[in-house]
Parts: sequence; C-alpha cells; structure tokens
Amino acid sequence: MCIFMFSRVVAGLQAQTVLVNDTVSGFIGTDVVLHCSFTNPLPNVKITQVTWQKVTNGTKQNVAIYNPAMGVSILSPYKERVIFRNPSFKDGTIQLSRLELEDEGVYICEFATFPTGNRESQLNLTVLAKPTNRMEGTTRPLIAKSGRTEKILVATCISSNGKPPSTVTWDTKLKGEAEFQEIRNSNGTITVISRYRLVPSREAHRQQLMCVVNYQLDRFTDSITLNVQYEPEVTIEGFDGNWFLNRKDVKLICKSDANPPAHTYEWKLPNGTLPGSVEIQNNTIYFKGPISYSVAGTYICEASNAIGTRSGLVEVNVTDKPLPQGALGGIIGIVGGVIAAALILGVAVTVFIVYRRQQKDRTEADHDLIDLPPSHKPAPPPKRKQELKSHLTTEDIQIVHLDNMKHEEELQKLPLQPPYYDMAASEPSAYSDKLNFGKCHSEIPNASDYLTRCYSHDGRYLQKIPHVYTPLPDLPQDLYPHHSDISFCCPPPGSRAPYICPKEQYV
Repeated sequence: MCIFMFSRVVAGLQAQTVLVNDTVSGFIGTDVVLHCSFTNPLPNVKITQVTWQKVTNGTKQNVAIYNPAMGVSILSPYKERVIFRNPSFKDGTIQLSRLELEDEGVYICEFATFPTGNRESQLNLTVLAKPTNRMEGTTRPLIAKSGRTEKILVATCISSNGKPPSTVTWDTKLKGEAEFQEIRNSNGTITVISRYRLVPSREAHRQQLMCVVNYQLDRFTDSITLNVQYEPEVTIEGFDGNWFLNRKDVKLICKSDANPPAHTYEWKLPNGTLPGSVEIQNNTIYFKGPISYSVAGTYICEASNAIGTRSGLVEVNVTDKPLPQGALGGIIGIVGGVIAAALILGVAVTVFIVYRRQQKDRTEADHDLIDLPPSHKPAPPPKRKQELKSHLTTEDIQIVHLDNMKHEEELQKLPLQPPYYDMAASEPSAYSDKLNFGKCHSEIPNASDYLTRCYSHDGRYLQKIPHVYTPLPDLPQDLYPHHSDISFCCPPPGSRAPYICPKEQYV
C-alpha cells in the first residue's frame, strides 16, 4: 500500500509542469508578453505563490510576485513597466512595457506549491535595436590626374546602434573597393561603418554609387552621383578631307570634354602664324572667302580649364579639284554586293536541288533493282562498237515467233526490245553432261539449222515447248542475212527458266 501511494505521488510530481515560451524578442521601446502557466492534475496540491525572477550575473533578482493572500508586488526597476495580465493559481503571465536594452536576459517563472514544493521554467528575452542608417559623400574634391594611382575616399555608409549588427554592401559599376568596420557600443549595440575608395578618373564622372543596408526584414538604400574633375579632352571637327581650291564657307571647331568646362581656347600652327584670311571666334576658326594652298597645314587647338590644359590637332590638305563624292559609289557598291550575294545564293540553291534530285533518282533505281527477283535482274547492256556499219550486225537480229494468223507485215512494226538475261544459277546433272548442252556452235548456215540443233534433244524437253511456231519453211529467209562470224548458243544444262542467248532478242 505504501509503495502504491509513493508511486502516485511521484507520477503527480512529474505531471506538474510550468509552461513558458522558450524565447521572446522585441525592439527597444515596444511591449512584450511573457507567458507562464501551471498544470496541476493533483487535487490536494495547493499553490501558494507565483514569482518572476531575472538571472543577473548568476544570481536571481525578483521582478514580480503574486500571492493570493498578499496580492501583487512589482519590484524596482520594473515597478512602472510590469503588470500581471490575469493573475491566478494557474496563470502567471506578465507584460513588460517599453523595452530597454538592460531588459535582455534569462527570466524564471516559479510556482510555489504545498506540499510538493516549487516548480519553475525559464525563457530567454532578446532585445532588438533598429539601427540608424546614413550615407555621406566626401567633401574632398575628386580630381582625375594622369598617372595617378592613389585611391581616395569617395563615400561612407554608416549603420549605427544596431542589435544585431546590420549588413552593409555597395551597388555600383565603379571599379573601387570597400572596407568595413564594426564598433561595439557600451549598451550592447553595434555600429557598422563601410568606406568606399577609388582612383578618380574621367570614366567615374557622373557614375552612381549606392549604399545598401539590410537589417532583419528591413532594407535601406541611399546613393550619390560622383563629381570628378578632369582636364579637357580636345577634338577638332570641320575638316572632311575634301578641301579644294576656291572652296568657300569652311571652318574648324574645337570641342572639348572637360569638368569644369573649358573657358579658354587658343588656335595656332606649329611652325608659323595663322593665315590672314582666318577669323577666330572662341572655339571656332572661320576661313574667309575661297580657300587657297596657303591655308594648308597642321592646326592646333589648346583648351584650358581649372584643372589643366590639353590640346588637339588636325592636318588640313588642299587639293586642285574636289574629290569624287562617295555617296553614289557607295550606293553602287551596296547594290552590286546585294546582286552578287543573290547570284551566289541562287547558284548554290540550284546546285543543291539538282544534287538532291539526282540522289533521289539514284535511290529509286536502286530500290527497283533490289525488288526484282534474281532471275529478272537485267545485266549491263552490251558495249556498242565504235564504228557503225551500214549492214545489219548480230545485235540487230530479232527472232520472232508468230502465230499462224499474223501476217508478215507485222514483223516490220515490232520494236526492238532490250535483252534480258537469266542470271539464275544452274546445277549440272549427269543427263546434261552427257548431252553436252550449253556449248556455242559457229558456222550455222541459217536459222532453221540453228533451231534444229538447239532443240534436237530428249523429247521430254520438247514436249514442254508450246507448239505455236510457224513452220520453218514459211519463215522468211531473206530477212536475216548470213554472216560467217555469227555464233549461237544453246541453253546451259540444268536450267529450267527461259533462256535467251546474249545476242538474241525475244518477244
């Protein structure tokens, strides 16, 4: 029984909990709420007091006390800034107003109970300080000097009294460098200072330099435009390279890029005085009347400002006659170039189309040959003799087998057809070897002898030949002149496909 009671007490002690926020933060001058509540599942436990304490240098300092019998008590230095929001046996939440940097630290919420003793939890209070940001440009004049390499201070960006410290960056196209410094103040805040330095130059004039400060979710920007002073950069305009004798209304203009602007211009020649026919007005020199060879020479213009003096020059030449105008020639050149480009493009397209068409025809022919069976693929055509003969040759002979109903006149109308050759392989047999077929015979006097020889073999072979031929005596003999150099061939042994002699055309 005692063990059971002890276990219940231990379980109740473990179930008693003080609930607080782990961390709380707020800016200086704002109000924060520190939540604290107590869970007590044991009905016999009595809460006697709620106390808030701050840990300072390892010791606990009372901030606020709530006692059901004695009421609420707030201690210094929080007397005017701390209140219990809803004091009770289960809620010890307080509100801390007008935060100060000294308020930052560890706070403890403690519940005194009887008979189980005290229960407590702690939280961390962080006080934030928004920085004060500003950007300052240098009061020292920025002067660009040739050969100068020293980097001077251009602008300073300051983020002061921030907690935690700010992040300072620069946004610019200038080729300078930034340096950073952090200063920790006695009150716990931090001041960040960034200085931007560069070598003053003509290119840096009127360039923008922006300071960017990021703090928490806030962003601050400020910028300045640099004012760099530099000597004049001098150019002379007016000479177009086409000054000729008796030309009128010509002039030279001296232009300068300077900061501050040039206030003095001086014209001169390197080896003498200016011609008497010229008139100078500030930065412009006018040539009166028709010009002559005397105005030719090197003209120098010197421009000066508060920083220094720089000069520019131009070489003036005078010709006998005006130079050809380049406008028409330029137009002709452009048109000619366009035409040439169009011609080249047209030739290229034509060549490409012809090439593709040839490739397509060749591919289709190859496909047709591939689709034919081996026995029907044509062999290459026989080579023609170089010298044409007036009489018929063996290539011109066409043997025609006509039905009895056809007339001799139809023979003249039949076109010559290209020869086809049987490429099927044949296998020799004992029967064919004995008959000695496939040999060529020469000196056959006429076609009837040829047919008699070629088909005078086993009757079984002859029975397979359709009997649709005109009797040999009725076949005209004068259509086929006899030649001693004609050779005739019999079908090779073993072949059962239709065979055509290489020098025979068949219909």
